[in-house]
Amino acid sequence: MYCPKCGKENPDDARVCQFCNASITDTSEPKQPVTVRTSKLAIASFVCTLCGLLCFLPVIIAAIEYRILSPKSDLVMAASGLSLIAMGAAIILGVTALALIGSSGGRLTGYGFAAIGTAVPAILLIVICIPLTLRRPRSTAFRMVCGTNLSRIGKAMFIYSNDYDDEFPRAGGRNSIWSNHIPNWQADNPFVAYGLNADGTGGRVTITSSFYLLVKYAELKPKYLICNKEKGITEFNPADYGAGEKNLIDLWDFGPEPRKHCSYSYHMPYGPYSLTISSEPGLAVAAEPSPWMIAPAANPKNIADFDPDGDREKIKAGNAIAHQGVGQNVLFMDSHVVFEKVSFCGINDDNIYTYWDGPDIRRGAIPNLKSQPAGRLDSMLVNDLP
Repeated sequence: MYCPKCGKENPDDARVCQFCNASITDTSEPKQPVTVRTSKLAIASFVCTLCGLLCFLPVIIAAIEYRILSPKSDLVMAASGLSLIAMGAAIILGVTALALIGSSGGRLTGYGFAAIGTAVPAILLIVICIPLTLRRPRSTAFRMVCGTNLSRIGKAMFIYSNDYDDEFPRAGGRNSIWSNHIPNWQADNPFVAYGLNADGTGGRVTITSSFYLLVKYAELKPKYLICNKEKGITEFNPADYGAGEKNLIDLWDFGPEPRKHCSYSYHMPYGPYSLTISSEPGLAVAAEPSPWMIAPAANPKNIADFDPDGDREKIKAGNAIAHQGVGQNVLFMDSHVVFEKVSFCGINDDNIYTYWDGPDIRRGAIPNLKSQPAGRLDSMLVNDLP
């Protein structure tokens, strides 16, 4: 016979259900089996979990590669909000479904759906919280690596200046112009390398070719010119370009695509305001790439989004992309390196990535191949263009 409460079949002479302990009072005729159905709440919990995971995909993409999809974009913010709502609903529905299934006496199934709807969101929350907890120390470690690199670069520049009339590295001749490549990075002499005239005039040079003088003459290793946060930037190896038989000191730049082997921007070395040992101590010498000049790792930001007098987000819009807009490591003339949280950290709040635009020095104007600092106190850090 069937129990009138739980519907389970019991022996014909049973008086108490062996499954739910309910009294079996009516034994005159057998009971029909109770219909067992899948809990709709359990199914709803499972569906909410799937929707939450789907909505979370843009957040994962932004966390892995913020240059493809910004964590601050409207899409990511909306997706994260929908994901949290869906996951929260999944947990509530799942817990409720588990409780109802347990008290249904076998009338409800769907335990697996409810368990997934309860457990997966909880696990996802743990997975999210762990990286967020470790994010700041990891970011700090990357900053320290870049800071150490710039400190090494600064020391190499002073070593170089001791041998070259107190001048900081400056490739080419006195009136060489800034270009996106030099004529021959494997040449046997500087005249052919930079395309100089017989009297040392003319020629084309890159920002990286000035950095390369530190590799050539100050024994700076190419790996110290790489920021680990800059994707698309790799350590220079002559063998990668068919020059494996040559030593680093035999070359004049980081191969045919030098901008892919040097992470840092440099105070404009070509023109009347190149740096010397007697330059103002507060001038910026080098830093991560300018946020407004295209680099191998990222497209430039829009300077219209930057406001030195605005809120924190407006100020971050002027910081280097390498550290997600939080700030940039800056090497100053007095050889100290600081992680600055604003780009207007030069002399008198001068913006280190722009040249003075009239009286405007905190924001300034974006440099191009023909730009020069406005004066001896104007820091203007630039990196090579494509």
